[in-house]
Amino acid sequence: MSVLDKPVRSRLVAPAEPRRARASGPRLALSSRVYLPACSIVVVAAVLVGIGWADHWAGADFTGSVTSLRVVVVGPLTLAILGVLLVVERVHPAQRRPLFARGYRQDLLYTLLNATVTVPLVTALTLSFSEVVTGSVPWLVLARIGTVPRWCAIAVIFVAMDGCNWFAHLANHRVRMLWRFHELHHSQEDMNVLTVFRTHPLIHVSYLIALVPGIVLVANGALPTTLLVIYGGVVAFAHSNTNLGFGPLERVFVSPNYHRIHHQLNGPQDVNLGFALTVWDQMSRRAMFPTPETIRADTGLAGRPLIVEQSTQRPRHLAVFAAQLVAPFRPIAKSGPVIEPGALGQPTVFPPDLVGD
Repeated sequence: MSVLDKPVRSRLVAPAEPRRARASGPRLALSSRVYLPACSIVVVAAVLVGIGWADHWAGADFTGSVTSLRVVVVGPLTLAILGVLLVVERVHPAQRRPLFARGYRQDLLYTLLNATVTVPLVTALTLSFSEVVTGSVPWLVLARIGTVPRWCAIAVIFVAMDGCNWFAHLANHRVRMLWRFHELHHSQEDMNVLTVFRTHPLIHVSYLIALVPGIVLVANGALPTTLLVIYGGVVAFAHSNTNLGFGPLERVFVSPNYHRIHHQLNGPQDVNLGFALTVWDQMSRRAMFPTPETIRADTGLAGRPLIVEQSTQRPRHLAVFAAQLVAPFRPIAKSGPVIEPGALGQPTVFPPDLVGD
C-alpha cells in the first residue's frame, strides 16, 4: 500500500462522521422533549379526519351524527342513569368518599371534555373510518340476509363489538405507545361512575376496531341509540364506587366489584379487561373474580407516574387537567426503570437505556 493512500482514506471517511452526528442530532434533541411514537396517533387521527372532511363525510350528516352521539354520551337517559348510579354510590359504597372528592371533580372536567370536544372528534373518526373500510374492502360488508332476523343481527353486532373493545383494551395495556394514553384512565384514585369519561380524546383511535362488526352487518341491522345508552350505562356502572356484584351472573356480566380489580393499585392491571361481558377474560384466562380483599382495594397507579389531582396540597384541577392531556407526549424519564403492564400478573420492566425509544 502506498503511503499516499492513508491521507486519501482519511479525507474520504472523516467528513462522514460529523454528517451522521448532525443528522441524528435534531432527532435526538426532539426525542428528548417529545415522546415521538405518541405523535403517530395524532397523525392517524388527522389523516382520518382529513379523508372524511375532503369527501364530505361520504354524504353523511355530520351535525346530525354529532347530535346522535351526544345523546348517547350525555343525553337525558344517560344523565338519568348516571344520576341514579351516583346515588347508589352513596348508599352502598366500596370506599367512603366525600360527596365532592377531588377525583369526582376532576372526572367532571373529563365529562365536559367528552361532551364538547371528544364527541365531534369521535364522530369524525367514526365516519371517516367507516368510509375507509367500505371503500378499501367493500366485500367486507355483507348484503341483506333475509333469513336472519334483525334482532339476531343486532345481538351479534353487540357481542362482537364488546369483543373488539376487549381486544383494543388489551392492546392499550400491552403496547407502550397506547398505554401512554390509557394510563390517564387508570390514574383515578377516587373511582366513581364519571371515571368512564376519564379518557384521553385520542385513545378512541385505538377503539375504532369496534366499528367493524357494525360495518359488516350494517345492511342487516344497526345498534339502536337506546341500546348504546344502556351499554354505556353498564360500563359506567362497572366503574362506580359501589360494593356490588352480580353473583352467578358475574360469570357473564362485568360488575363494579369485578372491574375494580382491573383498577386496583397494587395488582395486575391487564386482567378483567371486559367492558360489559366477562367471557372474553375467561377465554383468555385473564379473569379474576372478586374476593373480600379486592372489593375495597385502593385504585390508581403505583408511584403516580402521571400527575393526579391528589398529588398536590391544593387540587389545581385545571393545571392538572392540562398536564394529564399533554402527558402522553412527554418523554419517558431516563433516571430509572419504567414499569408498565405486561404479561398476566407480571409487570414489563423497560431498562433505562431503552426508554424513550
